Amino acid sequence: MTNLDLIKRLQDDKNNLFNEIEKIIIGQHKVIEHLFISLLCRGHVLLEGVPGLAKTLLIKTLSETMDLSFSRIQFTPDLMPSDITGTEIIEEDQTSGKRNFTFFKGPIFANIVLADEINRTPPKTQAALLESMQEHNVTAGGKSYALEQPFFVLATQNPIEQEGTYPLPEAQLDRFMFNILISYPSRNEEIKIVQSTTGTNTQNIKTVLTAKDLFNYQNLVRNVPIADNVIEYAVDFVNNTRINNDSKEKNIAANWLEWGAGPRATMYLILAAKAKAILDGRTTPEIDDVKDMLNPILRHRIIPNFNAEADGITRDNILEKLLNDSD
Repeated sequence: MTNLDLIKRLQDDKNNLFNEIEKIIIGQHKVIEHLFISLLCRGHVLLEGVPGLAKTLLIKTLSETMDLSFSRIQFTPDLMPSDITGTEIIEEDQTSGKRNFTFFKGPIFANIVLADEINRTPPKTQAALLESMQEHNVTAGGKSYALEQPFFVLATQNPIEQEGTYPLPEAQLDRFMFNILISYPSRNEEIKIVQSTTGTNTQNIKTVLTAKDLFNYQNLVRNVPIADNVIEYAVDFVNNTRINNDSKEKNIAANWLEWGAGPRATMYLILAAKAKAILDGRTTPEIDDVKDMLNPILRHRIIPNFNAEADGITRDNILEKLLNDSD
């Protein structure tokens, strides 16, 4: 099957996938698209929004549209690393009487892992999850156990009620491809939400994608050609977030940023632009595709300084200013 055939097939699968998800999730089309792009790029996602915006339901529904294993981990202050990765238990052989350690896999051994309220567990437990995200394996008793592929962590975080929480350090936030902010629904969307959730009608979700389909589309993203000027635009934009750059946007970074994004941001920008292009039925990405991916990929990779916080300047405000000055 040629790349053009795969792109056409992806169009059909994308439409079917979105239609199934939208049976349950009202609105949030852009969020759903970003989630799907992350799967195509083999990236992890951190969703952030106030309680009641269906973050958990969205991830669970997404998993039901694909023939992939799913597990949910509810993060709490007393959660231990072994509760995520698994643990070794002594078992006795009934015939020989010998005792041996047997490893029992934890909930991390699934294709899609929902890490619910990841900021409510201590750093040691967060690190166990984030190490698995990076290495795609778990080490216990000196042995390494490979995680199931494909493997995605979709984490949620509550931006309010910060008392008793453990915010992720910037180095660990960088492991997530996207930081997606979920906003309140519109008035019409909320009316539809109430109508669909307070009646007796139930919706059945059909499986649209298999693991093999997803692997094929992931390889397709890697094989999409891209022009040098698009790569240069992404590199230059990320460089403009660094206070030691020599561009005309240096003053913006120096005035409002303490730290900028690293090369991983640029790589994710290009991968996301490729995925966005083929989802739209195009064979190569454009600069506008990079621009569409700037905020969800960069907002958790830049650190505003005291001046920005004092002036009420958000990370998205800074990215918007950099975008306007770069055009």
